[in-house]
Amino acid sequence: MLRWIISIFVNALILIVVAGFFDSFHLSGIGAAIIASLLLSILNILVKPILIILTLPVTVITLGLFLFVINAITLMLTQAIMGDSFHIEGFGTALIASIFISILHLLIQKGIVEPLHEDKRR
Repeated sequence: MLRWIISIFVNALILIVVAGFFDSFHLSGIGAAIIASLLLSILNILVKPILIILTLPVTVITLGLFLFVINAITLMLTQAIMGDSFHIEGFGTALIASIFISILHLLIQKGIVEPLHEDKRR
């Protein structure tokens, strides 16, 4: 449970960083980022697996790159649920933002989380 709560806050920080890079990606504040992160987490648990199964042939043909499109769809769904406090101007921005978010997740995972787990093993 604690790991999930930490990931919500890390995702919120990542969303704030991404919002800083794009003028067409807007969060109204830290609270909106935390709520967006929570909603995105819930959508990734409930909706993303269904989308992956439905688009499996396309995902296989594109060698997994279609997963960025699925991530962009979940970002757009999050924006639709949140209303004015979270706004993305267009699907292209959502797609580029999903790529940035994935890269930042990878960097955090490889740079922070895995070294911490290695220290616990020693």
